Amino acid sequence: MFFETVRSEGLAHQSYIVGAGGRAAVIDPRRDCGIYLRRAVAHGAVITHIFETHRNEDYVTGSAELARRTGATVYHGAATPFAFGSPARHGDRFQVGPLEIVALETPGHTDESLSFALYEPSVPGRPVMVFSGDALFAGSVGRVDLAGDDPVANAHRLHDSLHRVLLPLGDGTIVCPAHGSGSVCGPSISDLPFTTIGIERRSNPYLRLGREEFVERKAGERGYRAPYFREMERVNLVGSPAPPDPCTLRRLSPGDLDGMQVVDIRSPTAFAAGHVPGSINIWREGLPLFIGWTLDYDRPIALVDDFNQELHLAAAHFVRLGFDNLTGFLDGGFMAWLREARPVGRIETWTVQDLFSRLDGVTVLDVRDIANRKERGAIPGSMHVYAGEVAARIDEVPHDRPVAVHCDVGFKGSLAASLLAGRRENIRVANVLGGFAAWTAAGLPVERV
Repeated sequence: MFFETVRSEGLAHQSYIVGAGGRAAVIDPRRDCGIYLRRAVAHGAVITHIFETHRNEDYVTGSAELARRTGATVYHGAATPFAFGSPARHGDRFQVGPLEIVALETPGHTDESLSFALYEPSVPGRPVMVFSGDALFAGSVGRVDLAGDDPVANAHRLHDSLHRVLLPLGDGTIVCPAHGSGSVCGPSISDLPFTTIGIERRSNPYLRLGREEFVERKAGERGYRAPYFREMERVNLVGSPAPPDPCTLRRLSPGDLDGMQVVDIRSPTAFAAGHVPGSINIWREGLPLFIGWTLDYDRPIALVDDFNQELHLAAAHFVRLGFDNLTGFLDGGFMAWLREARPVGRIETWTVQDLFSRLDGVTVLDVRDIANRKERGAIPGSMHVYAGEVAARIDEVPHDRPVAVHCDVGFKGSLAASLLAGRRENIRVANVLGGFAAWTAAGLPVERV
């Protein structure tokens, strides 16, 4: 038997390939699915089964494309009318070489959520592992506010799924969730390389709650919902088209950028010193987190970097979120823009000492997530808008005096500052380098919120 986890960084997405006897199954594949083909070949196996634990909200699934490339059958929950694949119901059994995979209905996160228990002949009577989708995570459980309009009913269903379906599988069962630490699909997911039913039974705070307390807590949780989630739900219902090749981006001239959505993937300091006016600053590692908050699926997208190294890796994030309108990159990097003597945008950068000395005369905009702000405190008098929501709530930010934007260390701050500078005329905006981490390191005052 072989087993591998395929992680998509940024999204904290985890998919899996498992097999034996020359056959393999893939669980929750990502859209750029060539990696599963390569891993199957490396193990001398062919992919015969593809399992979807649920209709995902935060990335484009690769099931339809992987099925086209392999001839494998896709199986998904029966409670949602998918336009492709075949429905699986509780207790359905699938043979993958000598391995047996059993479908378990575990609704709550979504109506059609499934988990898949894997049985191996040398361990009779008990599953070796369970692919739990977004029902059970390491240290957490799935959200109940993303599907339907009744989180209370969803929370009841999730409680039943956990206690009546998953926990009875046995403490030794390895848990393989669809997401790891940093995912938006569950609160405070632990940063563990693996977990088991036994570990979760003993340490997962949600599993220690009684039904009513569990339902009250889960139904009251409200996580961030990026606007692109609706597009993901739609695409994943019908099956995505074949993805573009991230290695075939066009080389663009400065003149080609007119009318395009321009994403500058350089560091905040480089962006502040000079950038294409109107461009959005999203650092490379932040692309999977924030392009879905700030870009649309209609207008073409262009990347701007300094040296244009390994842009196919950056482009892969767009593919995974369905942004097939990523067109190309500025050939020659930002220097190509400068060589044509085109207008240059700039954003001020302040230290925390600069901000403290001007505190009475500025609007301080905190763009950290709300949980961070509540846990660590805030700069006195600051207003809060999460970085992902700045584009939609930009009119709420006063512009009658300078705006000092801060996040944890400066990267999300630069994103928010670029949005303000690009979409609000006559606004003076500064990104506070070092962010709240530098503010506390300098011993400056903090208020509890």
